[in-house]
Amino acid sequence: MPTTFHEIPRERPLTPLLDRANTPDELRRLGEAELETLADELRQYLLYTVGQTGGHFGAGLGVVELTLALHYVFDTPDDRLVWDVGHQAYPHKILTGRRERMSTLRQKDGIAAFPRRSESEYDTFGVGHSSTSISAALGMAIAAQRQGSKRKSVAVIGDGALTAGMAFEALNHAADVKANMLVVLNDNDMSISKNVGGLSNYLAKILSSRTYANVREGSKKVLSKLPGAWEIARKTEEHAKGMLVSGTMFEELGWNYIGPIDGHDLPTLLATLRNMRDLEGLQFLHVVTKKGKGFAPAEVDPIVYHAITKLEPINAPAKVKKPSGPKYSSVFGQWLCEMAASDERLMAITPAMKEGSDLVAFSELYADRYFDVAIAEQHAVTLAAGMACEGAKPVVAIYSTFLQRAYDQLIHDVAVQNLDVLFAIDRAGLVGEDGPTHAGSFDLSYLRCVPGMLIMTPSDENELHHMLTTGYQFKGPAAVRYPRGSGPNAAIDRELTPLPIGKGVIRRRGQGVALLVFGVQLAEALRVGETLNATVVDMRFVKPLDEALVSELAASHELLVTIEENSVMGGAGSAVSEFLARSGTLQPMLHLGLPDSYVEHARPEQMLAECGLDEAGIEAAIRTRLGQ
Repeated sequence: MPTTFHEIPRERPLTPLLDRANTPDELRRLGEAELETLADELRQYLLYTVGQTGGHFGAGLGVVELTLALHYVFDTPDDRLVWDVGHQAYPHKILTGRRERMSTLRQKDGIAAFPRRSESEYDTFGVGHSSTSISAALGMAIAAQRQGSKRKSVAVIGDGALTAGMAFEALNHAADVKANMLVVLNDNDMSISKNVGGLSNYLAKILSSRTYANVREGSKKVLSKLPGAWEIARKTEEHAKGMLVSGTMFEELGWNYIGPIDGHDLPTLLATLRNMRDLEGLQFLHVVTKKGKGFAPAEVDPIVYHAITKLEPINAPAKVKKPSGPKYSSVFGQWLCEMAASDERLMAITPAMKEGSDLVAFSELYADRYFDVAIAEQHAVTLAAGMACEGAKPVVAIYSTFLQRAYDQLIHDVAVQNLDVLFAIDRAGLVGEDGPTHAGSFDLSYLRCVPGMLIMTPSDENELHHMLTTGYQFKGPAAVRYPRGSGPNAAIDRELTPLPIGKGVIRRRGQGVALLVFGVQLAEALRVGETLNATVVDMRFVKPLDEALVSELAASHELLVTIEENSVMGGAGSAVSEFLARSGTLQPMLHLGLPDSYVEHARPEQMLAECGLDEAGIEAAIRTRLGQ
């Protein structure tokens, strides 16, 4: 039986079976009786490698048996296996030729935290955001039909990801095109059903068998000749299954639902998957797994162990931590509670990011004013719009990269109607090891073109606190975008005082060069300003831009340098250039920001250096422009 692990191994475990299963082809050469031991070894190796690198943790432990079974039964990579989100894909990476590269996971020039097509032929679809797998696998199934190919398409989606509307759009559309594909629902929180056990496993084997399918099709042919008989029989079958299993909703959408079954029972998984592989049409398998399976602390607290940081060697000297301020998300969470205490109209909305956006305290103190809408960003934004219509003051706490998914709602439902909705945009800019799918690279660009938006970029914790108040009191849609991680430990003025809208602040006066900073690069810019004797300005507002200040700086300086942790194309620097062009001012400009390319995963400081947004990069770019 698999071992229960009480600590993460620091020494590489012995894995004799896993050593013989470097690819799915090698895996399929093993005997079925060996797979239980292989699952144990894979779990040990996963614990070891994530301990070495850090990364997503609990989800991968929960799908070890499912991953083995899928690669054992299906002819991957010819059969297309599509993972949703990708948090659970580490066992998949280990089994698909990347075992020895797991030590480079999430590191610069190493393998990615999520599946990506450029990394392996087994990564059939690149992911990072949730709820895309069914649509992608359906597209692959349709293409296979057009090509006359018999290859299979399999989507693996979690119960959390199934809350997104996109997943149901795909489930609904699939019935229209009559594709041949399998959706595996990995239910690791029992949020859909608790009906798992011997009877359920037995029924799954029967209902997924070829014999049952043949009897069903034969009955359909016979009964279809009698008026109304087949429809009565179909409804009878559907209701009988509904009393024993929980898939009536999926059956109504046109899917042959099987389950729920125990996702850690390898014999049942293998038998059921083999049966369903050979069936035609839309197949839906519901498996129940335990997130963090095999590691007791993760089983008890899957949220805490969703991901872990790298373990240091036992005898390593203790690291001296650099003093830093609170996390920006913590500043937001505290402000939210303070503002809620002073204004009962405040409502907080998040799309399944309670912990990440630091809404835990608010959710406990103001449970009746807290709304976690699950992975449904579009609904989150329009829900806020509806609240604002009736005089409430909604605050949408959302990651920059996730707000991209609700862009139409932001424009159509909030901005066009000039509704009072505050967007607290977390994880703006580069986010480190999670890579380009999670980077908040574009929010200034995609927000700046929306009429009526107020857009602010704090340079420290105190600025964030005041900007949140400013956006909350603003009449119309407002956005405050702030990065992941901690600030410079600025003292926070607890008064809920708004800032003068559209006004920047000169932090240092110099000559020749003026650095216009939009966000948290202010500290680096100030150091560069000292070196070059340059003027340094905390612009604060991207929209409305402090045009009077920009005009003053252009008249008194030879070069204006804009600095932002956002795409240079269409960002804050573009706003400055556009204003100067409108006003007929010819001014030498240098725009520093994120390049017109995706910045690959690495440590945040490495990514900033690569983009020239650290102190050395900013200084070097200015000197180059000045011909020094």
